[in-house]
Amino acid sequence: MHASDLETASYGKLPDGREVKIFTMTNSKGMSAKVTEYGAILVGVIVPDAKGNKADVTLGYDDLAGWLGSKNYFGATVGRFGNRIADGKFTLDGKTYQLAKNNAPGGVPCHLHGGVKGFDKVLWSGKPVHKSGARGVQLTYVSKDGEEGYPGTLTTHVTYWLSDNNELTWEVDATTDKPTIVNLAHHSYWNLTGDPTKTILDHELQLNADSYLPTDKGLIPTGKIDPVNGTPMDFTKPTKVGAHVNDDFEALKFGGGYDHCWVLRKGTGLRTAAILKDPSSGRTMEVLTDQPGIQFYSGNFLDGSDVGKKGVKYQFRTGLCLETEGFPDAPNKPEFPSTVLRPGQTYRHTLVMKFTN
Repeated sequence: MHASDLETASYGKLPDGREVKIFTMTNSKGMSAKVTEYGAILVGVIVPDAKGNKADVTLGYDDLAGWLGSKNYFGATVGRFGNRIADGKFTLDGKTYQLAKNNAPGGVPCHLHGGVKGFDKVLWSGKPVHKSGARGVQLTYVSKDGEEGYPGTLTTHVTYWLSDNNELTWEVDATTDKPTIVNLAHHSYWNLTGDPTKTILDHELQLNADSYLPTDKGLIPTGKIDPVNGTPMDFTKPTKVGAHVNDDFEALKFGGGYDHCWVLRKGTGLRTAAILKDPSSGRTMEVLTDQPGIQFYSGNFLDGSDVGKKGVKYQFRTGLCLETEGFPDAPNKPEFPSTVLRPGQTYRHTLVMKFTN
């Protein structure tokens, strides 16, 4: 392992004067990934295509100022609770907590991705780490009791690893001093063409899921688990994202496209959740996780107002997200897998993104 495999540099300063570092990991195959302490954000991922041409396959910004103004969670670590909580409310051990209502799809207010100042908008403390065949960055953040309305002081470590097998891993562990709820997610927007002026509609997606969570018009799960068979939600075989995205189907009408949680087939430990392929470049990304669900979002709210890398205005459906997670609104749905974390327990979440061409 060479020191050049992992570089640390200053990425600028926050408005309050605190310095933000950026880390660049490079492997022996020419793949690289950049991570910043602000928001534990994955700033960019450069991957060769079938002809060896390298390109960044994520949406984002050229500098810290862009990330500071971001509203789309590009590349972010979102928490303390990723995805939505109905009416921003939940009850734990007989006490009701009110969180910020910072999102209102379909005109129905809810809590989204940790609130007004979630984990994507705070400064983490980063340091380089190494293990055999991989280099990494470990980021730490201590969220104080009451922050954004959540109970308990939560200590979270996020580690990004880049291996020589072109595997990029996002690994989380968290502990608390009071009962709380935790559901961290990684929120990169992928465009495997490497050209963000192109849509993701020709990408082929396969999900290891036979069912999904239908929602109300506010994109909150109803509590039902519906089969995908015979619906536009069926990605059990490789299917173009654009094949059915505009079908006359209630779930797609509510989401403006795909913006739902699929229920992954049960299994223990890491298992394949999704395979995404761009036929034009030959790039393929396999997503593995230990979580029960995956949110597939087809970039329906991108509208050209976000000016990203190299001055590109990110248009409708030019990036997609594959967020491994616990189920949305789980604190209000006892039938869903629990997202409660208690003192003495450790929350763990592993997401692996494996690239081939």
